[in-house]
Parts: sequence; structure tokens; C-alpha cells
Amino acid sequence: MLYPLALGLFILGLVATIVIFGLLIFGVSQPGPWLYLLAMCAPAGFVVGLVYALSSGRRTR
Repeated sequence: MLYPLALGLFILGLVATIVIFGLLIFGVSQPGPWLYLLAMCAPAGFVVGLVYALSSGRRTR
């Protein structure tokens, strides 16, 4: 259940980051703050993915 959430958050943050750079390249002076908040989904997705990887790993005997 955590894997799709992590992947979705990371992709959403990555797309928002690309859009921010694209807007700056095309001369938009200041992207909206909501776009910066969406960009913060990338590290959140990374953390959720890390939690998923650690929790689904093999257990020691």
C-alpha cells in the first residue's frame, strides 16, 4: 500500500519541480506558492518509499 503512495508523491513533486523550472525559463516572474508546496511532495515520496523498503525487507532469524 505504501509503494503506490510513494511513487505518486515522488512523481507529483518531480513534475512540479520541472514546471517551476519551465516557468522560470519562459519568463514567468514568480510561480505560485502552491507549486512550491507541490514540489515538496518529492522528498516526502522518497521518505515514504524508504519506509516501505525498510518495512518490507527480509526479517532476520
